[in-house]
Amino acid sequence: MQPMEIDDPRQVVLQVGSVLKKLRKDKGLSLEELAQVSGVSKLTLGNIERGDTNPTIGMLWKISKSLSVPLMALFSDQSGVQVSRAGEGLRIAGDGDTWLIEPIFQQSSQDVEICRAYLQPNSSYYPEMHHPHTTEIATVMSGMIEINVNDETYTLNAYDSISFRADDAHSYTNPSDELAVLHLILKYN
Repeated sequence: MQPMEIDDPRQVVLQVGSVLKKLRKDKGLSLEELAQVSGVSKLTLGNIERGDTNPTIGMLWKISKSLSVPLMALFSDQSGVQVSRAGEGLRIAGDGDTWLIEPIFQQSSQDVEICRAYLQPNSSYYPEMHHPHTTEIATVMSGMIEINVNDETYTLNAYDSISFRADDAHSYTNPSDELAVLHLILKYN
C-alpha cells in the first residue's frame, strides 16, 4: 500500500476506509460482526469503508481495539524510512477540537505507535480504553499536563514522562493558558 497523500483530507478518509475494509475481511468479519464487537454501528462502519464519513478518534480506537490491531494500522501499512515534521502530515482530532494527534510514523507492522499530541489550554481529553495490556508513555514537550490514571492525578511539566497501562481509565487535563504538546508512545504487548 502506498503512503497517504496528506494534502487531501478526502484521500485520508478514503484510505482509512480501504484499509478498514481490508483488515475486516482479513479477519473474516462481516460488517455486522464488526459492529457487534466494536460498538460502532453497521451503518457507520459501511460509511467509513466507503469513505462517506470522517470517523472520530474515539470510533477509530473502538474499531482498532476490536480488530486487535494498532490504531495506525487503520491508516497505512507502509514501511521504510520516513521523516515526520511537526505540523505536517496526518492530524486526527479527538471528540471536539481540544485534542489533536499527529502520528509520527504510520507503520502498522510495529507493536509501537508514536504520536505527537496537542491539548488546548484549559481543556481535558478522555480517551477510549486502549487495547488490553497496552503501555502508554507520555512525555510533555511543552506546557504542563495533569494525567489522571485510575483516579490518581500526576502533574507533569516540560520533559517529564509517565508510563502506565493504557487500558486503565485515564485522562489528560491542561489547566494552563498555553497549548500543551506531548509525545506519546503506545506499546502493544
